[in-house]
Amino acid sequence: MTKTKQNGSQGTIHLKWVRSAIAAPLKHKRVVRGLGFTRLNQVIEREDSPSIRGMVAKVPHLVKVVNQ
Repeated sequence: MTKTKQNGSQGTIHLKWVRSAIAAPLKHKRVVRGLGFTRLNQVIEREDSPSIRGMVAKVPHLVKVVNQ
């Protein structure tokens, strides 16, 4: 459920960790951990901000944006 922007609020975004970071570079592992993921196939909800979008853009092969 994505909130609509009301009164300047950013809304939310749902992210899913879809691929293991075992063979990924350390920087990619840190980005996945920084987003708040702890388990593979986990879906989390984060604030839709440029910083979160930038983190997702760094690891598009590991994390997907899902609509729920």
